Amino acid sequence: MPDVTDGPLLDEAAGRLVRPYTVSDGRTRATSHFTLMTMVRATGAPAQGTFGLEHAQVLELCEQPVSVAEVAARMRVPAAVVKVLLSDLAEGGALVSRDLDPAPPGRHVLPDPHLLEAVLDGLLRRL
Repeated sequence: MPDVTDGPLLDEAAGRLVRPYTVSDGRTRATSHFTLMTMVRATGAPAQGTFGLEHAQVLELCEQPVSVAEVAARMRVPAAVVKVLLSDLAEGGALVSRDLDPAPPGRHVLPDPHLLEAVLDGLLRRL
């Protein structure tokens, strides 16, 4: 029997019971710009518009600042679907976002070599 009280509609044997793009009414493009690293947070204001269960789940996940990637992972839906839901909520005034891109547009920042070495060392230790 699927558990419908917490999280997406999942069945242990069958998997997801609702197709991801059904959640966004078939829409595949967000109307606002979000990257996977964009931080989102609920404003606490009531959303202007009509929203479904998935929108409420997104708002619950966004009570504290969280990345778009983490919202998608926790909801177990593709990031493109989450971006559509986030766009709806942002346009309705229930959500704010902040892009964490460290470089201004058009400028590339090279990663810190010490950080890359530390990550590599950590990965090699796990092998």
